[in-house]
Amino acid sequence: MSRQEREHPRYAHEAAITLHTPGRSITGRTCNVSRGGLCALLAEQIAVGTDIEIDLQLVFDGDLQSEPLRVPARIVWCTAIDDRHQLGVRFLRLADDVAADLTMFLRYLDGRAGGRTAAAQVPVDDRFR
Repeated sequence: MSRQEREHPRYAHEAAITLHTPGRSITGRTCNVSRGGLCALLAEQIAVGTDIEIDLQLVFDGDLQSEPLRVPARIVWCTAIDDRHQLGVRFLRLADDVAADLTMFLRYLDGRAGGRTAAAQVPVDDRFR
């Protein structure tokens, strides 16, 4: 899908994540985040089609992190890259309160919640135009 066809803008941001799969939890970092999902790097492979829950946390200076936002999701692709795995995650239907919290999270990434630099405010899709 091209950037013109994307329903939601992506933001290049390294957020801390914990993926909760049946029977285990795996930590990693995001490459980018949008209202519809995210791309992440993990040390482990997760099967495509696996339903998970993700704890998503903003990372601030000094390795401080926001409170986790738990979001239901599904793995839509997983690719081995060297000794790691990059995966695509689609968020599933969100409860109203979780959707509102995710919107606030993305507003922070977009710079509308204050404290962001101009370079960090540009959606990743716009950086390549």
